[in-house]
Amino acid sequence: MKEVRVRFAPSPTGPLHIGGIRTALFNYLYARKNNGTFILRIEDTDQTRYVPGAEDYILESLEWLNLSFDEGPVKGGPFAPYRQSERRLIYRQYAEKLIENDFAYYAFDTPEELENKRKEAEQQGHVFKYDQKTRLTLKNSLVLSVEETKKLIDNQVPYVVRIKTPENIVIHFHDIIRGEVSFHSSEIDDKVLLKADGLPTYHLANVVDDYLMKISHVIRGEEWLSSTPLHVLLYEFLGWKDEIPQFAHLPLILKPNGKGKLSKRDGDTGGFPVFPLQWKDPFTGEVSSGYRESGYLPEAVINMLALLGWNPGGDREIFSLQELTGIFDLDRVGKSGSKFDPEKAKWFNHHYIQIIDNHLLINILKNELLKRNLYYDEKKLDKIISLIKDRIHFTTEIFQHCWYFFSAPESYDEEFRAKRWKENTADIIRSLLDFLRNIESFTAENLGVEVKEFIQQKGYNMGEVMNPLRLCLIGSPSGIHLFDLMEVIGKEETIKRIEQGLINLS
Repeated sequence: MKEVRVRFAPSPTGPLHIGGIRTALFNYLYARKNNGTFILRIEDTDQTRYVPGAEDYILESLEWLNLSFDEGPVKGGPFAPYRQSERRLIYRQYAEKLIENDFAYYAFDTPEELENKRKEAEQQGHVFKYDQKTRLTLKNSLVLSVEETKKLIDNQVPYVVRIKTPENIVIHFHDIIRGEVSFHSSEIDDKVLLKADGLPTYHLANVVDDYLMKISHVIRGEEWLSSTPLHVLLYEFLGWKDEIPQFAHLPLILKPNGKGKLSKRDGDTGGFPVFPLQWKDPFTGEVSSGYRESGYLPEAVINMLALLGWNPGGDREIFSLQELTGIFDLDRVGKSGSKFDPEKAKWFNHHYIQIIDNHLLINILKNELLKRNLYYDEKKLDKIISLIKDRIHFTTEIFQHCWYFFSAPESYDEEFRAKRWKENTADIIRSLLDFLRNIESFTAENLGVEVKEFIQQKGYNMGEVMNPLRLCLIGSPSGIHLFDLMEVIGKEETIKRIEQGLINLS
């Protein structure tokens, strides 16, 4: 079997969508499963759409998700450089080779002339295409003489290089996911290969780099399926027919309702991220939420994305990145789009929070406490995290679920107070307070036994004691089991809060 070499080739034109992350993941998994090489290549030839900071965002996103690449920017490799803007001199020679062999041509049409052609076509009820039918009516080297063409080039008249799409042929290729695919050449226009600024378009740069970097499999989104026949032609025209990589076009990630491709707007309206990290637009200042900043763990994002379009077989849904590398197979990737389910993403994150080592969550909690200048006992943090973990869906929720371990309530839920603090409640809580002062073992287990005995002996019911006690200790009906809280904050703090509650609530 040919050595597996795959690439993830994003463009630094903005934040990386989770669809792009899934493409990176599937390339990574395929490489690792087959002892191959995973390459990161930055396709930045479209300088008009380049966004400052986007490349760093791509690198940071992959790092956060633990998708380490073997070759790429910063890291280097045998086929460096891995930014296409740094390889611009490479592409021209291949464009010229195509022209020499009559597979491409110079086109001198100005943007204004082409725009006029589009408007004329619209007025006649059809769409203008620069293709086999129209190219001989336009200003290019297929129409101009060799002398005229040379004169225009010598006079530095701007031009592009276009592929000369063959007439009346069918282009076939095999897709690992979709099987045999074919396009008629009439469906393909004469795409620009080399732009007027001397930089290649995606089509030429992608094919040349995939060949030079010995890419064995091109795993990318289905939006590139319609461009593949053009790429197949370029491989053939450049004499690389035997080196055409295997193609695998991944299905779309769909909106939650299944109607159309998932977009940033869907995230904005649905209240969920569609980007791995938070992104601040350098031009508008607009901030888009990211999975990391929204409190997701990278393990959860990876697991969730892996199951969008890929079916491992069976009912199992939880897979670590290491487990995925052992079982991933492109044959189990489906053709149909997969609906994104924000609730399922939340479910995955909740699961991983339950099984992750407490140390990570403790560090997050420490940062929150430091921001608020709250004192904490290092020895108690592990216990606190263990008590609240099952309530947490996002790491951003940690403090809100355990603030009462570190500070007494400053206010009291009015609705809860109206329901639970009755005329005789203060007397009941005072008697409980006197009882608690005499308890020596302030463990949750012993408190449970002792307080329940106290309630029985006094003839109270559980609700008329425990609800007001919760109001004194936490200030609201939410929170963990009170005896666990009392053990952690200790006898002195428990008594202090009850005393303050009696003053504030009576």
